[in-house]
Amino acid sequence: MTGRRHRDLLPQLEDRLLITDGGLETTLIFHEGIDLPLFSAFVLLADDEGTATLRRYYERYLAIAREHGLGILLESATWRASPGWATRLGYSEAELADLNRKAIRLLAELRDEHADVRPAVISGCVGPEGDGYAPAATLTAEEAQRYHTPQIETFADTEASLVTAITMTYAEEAIGIARAARAAGLPVAISFTLETDGRLPSGETLAAAIARVDRETGSEPAYYMVNCAHPTHFAHVVAEPAPWLERVRGLRANASRRSHAELDEAEELDEGDPEELAAEYLDLARTLRRLVVLGGCCGTDHRHVDAIAAAWTAR
Repeated sequence: MTGRRHRDLLPQLEDRLLITDGGLETTLIFHEGIDLPLFSAFVLLADDEGTATLRRYYERYLAIAREHGLGILLESATWRASPGWATRLGYSEAELADLNRKAIRLLAELRDEHADVRPAVISGCVGPEGDGYAPAATLTAEEAQRYHTPQIETFADTEASLVTAITMTYAEEAIGIARAARAAGLPVAISFTLETDGRLPSGETLAAAIARVDRETGSEPAYYMVNCAHPTHFAHVVAEPAPWLERVRGLRANASRRSHAELDEAEELDEGDPEELAAEYLDLARTLRRLVVLGGCCGTDHRHVDAIAAAWTAR
């Protein structure tokens, strides 16, 4: 399978520049007017209409990649498609596995239909077991491995090239996911979210969290990312060159400067300014020299990613 060939050597580890999408859930809710129960986009895969909506969403980003001559990381709409969230939404174990497979199948179809966009890497997206901003409870690394194994094993039998764990709030869950991915034979990328002080919601520094995950997994993650934080929240954290920054290869920032607590309570979408966000990405690149996966998170959409791609290719 074309997708599986990337498992042996991910293009992003060869410094191939890939765009990825923006804030999927906020785009669907605020721009498409779609009700996503528990912020769960994977439920759209249950019928043809929802699947068509997701197809149109991804096609915008494929067009951006084509326009700028870049590759693309196609991230599945499965951030909430793990056992605990599925149970709350009334899905059985079998139904959940089917929707995870369908999410990857959709991306494989899009990759094949847009064969001129290369490289096109398919990622199985894994989200946190708890809240992505402030988990009420935390898992041990062993508990996290058990929890995430079913979803990751499902991805292993699809055309997914890797697993990307998005919006990780503490190191133990990231460690468990990395171990589950290794057991399933899939590369894994870990993306941490940061508060306005530049620390994880757990209070850990980004440097400490990356060092701990690497230490306790034998440096299993292929690379790390930052998502769901505005560049101004963590620019001071990455201001000075340091060896650990070489492990950070992806960025999916929020459009808004608001804190997670403020975003949680907001009734209107803060879209920020796409051109300003693109300039802030370029500023971060002075020390985050290995950035090769560029997208967005809450409040961003195809306009932001287009501006980032344009700024990056013009520099």
